[in-house]
Amino acid sequence: MPLSTRSRLAGFLAFTALTAASISPSVAADTAIRIGNTAPYSGPASAYGTIARAEAAYFQMLNDQGGINGRKIDFESLDDAYSPSKTVEQTRKLVEQDEVLAIFSAVGTAPNISVQKYLNIKHVPQLFVSSGATRWNDPKQFPWTVGFNPTYELEGRLYAKYILKTKPDAKIAVITPNEDAGKDYLRGFKDGLGEHVGQIVAETTYLTTDPTIDSQMVTMRESGADVFFAEATPKFAAQALRKAASMGWKPLTILPTVSNSVSAVLEPAGLENVIGVVTGLYLKDPTDPRWADDPAQKEFSAWMKKYQPNASPGDLFNVQGYTVAQVMTAVLKNCNGDYSRDNIIKQATKLKALELPMLLPGIKVQTEPDNVTPIRQIQMARFDGKSWALFGDVLSDK
Repeated sequence: MPLSTRSRLAGFLAFTALTAASISPSVAADTAIRIGNTAPYSGPASAYGTIARAEAAYFQMLNDQGGINGRKIDFESLDDAYSPSKTVEQTRKLVEQDEVLAIFSAVGTAPNISVQKYLNIKHVPQLFVSSGATRWNDPKQFPWTVGFNPTYELEGRLYAKYILKTKPDAKIAVITPNEDAGKDYLRGFKDGLGEHVGQIVAETTYLTTDPTIDSQMVTMRESGADVFFAEATPKFAAQALRKAASMGWKPLTILPTVSNSVSAVLEPAGLENVIGVVTGLYLKDPTDPRWADDPAQKEFSAWMKKYQPNASPGDLFNVQGYTVAQVMTAVLKNCNGDYSRDNIIKQATKLKALELPMLLPGIKVQTEPDNVTPIRQIQMARFDGKSWALFGDVLSDK
């Protein structure tokens, strides 16, 4: 007997059911808008489970307000432990048994790659993938796939340009995961360095199944590098920052957008160890005092207190889940009652300069049928010991 709607939701809010966060409104199936995703509630990338919890909480708020055009959101999020084989199993369940209309904001590059062809063959929208891999922006080969994050190649290029501008004689060490996400970041980073690519003096990788990256950190310190691009998922990014501090290695360190959460990465690394670390942002950092009187921040904080009372208010992954759920809401509203898969993907690929409250000023969501990367800008920020302090202009490839 499946769990009741009420008990499932209560379990989710209490953070006791880590294998699935699911909202199933008490309405007939044919009147609900049914969507689903996979996320790592367990395993080496479990910090990303926060994103899906926030999405579930946002849809619960919508349902409490009457849903979309009177229809509730039936959102089912299943644990895949960041394991592609488990992603395949859970995604097939969502599509073939639960008959979701779309897969929404599934987490991770390798997990999403494992089901991309399947979803496109089935003509199931794979929307707002929680990853910045370049392959999500390939509408000719994968017309049913739409990304969300700025592409890793774009990010890598912008970080490289920042390094050349601020530290032109830098000796650079880079660590990336040995998977497509790391390869995308590295490709963009080297492209941004251009003729200066020889300034990379140490280049290493890790596997998400590795217990630590201590040996790689020693190798990079011994290279004499004075700039460190720590392109790693949260667990390993925190390890890298902590190990660098323990070795007395103090390079200019750059973190990617996928690992710049204060509560999930910087706090475990020790805030005293990460002052001066640089990253790119496209979302407002809830810990940044500049947003204290911002109406959008106040609304987000009130939502967190009501719908996520046990979650960390300073975790940027909550802001991401909140924001991408708003993008999905805009798509469903634009469907005007036609929730066919054809219309859902059509609306997802023609979002026009969508302004959302927790995006940084000047950054908008935009998609076109031939360019389905929704976010194409970032702004640099430096950690000051308490929060990310923005500096410079909003950056893009243009």
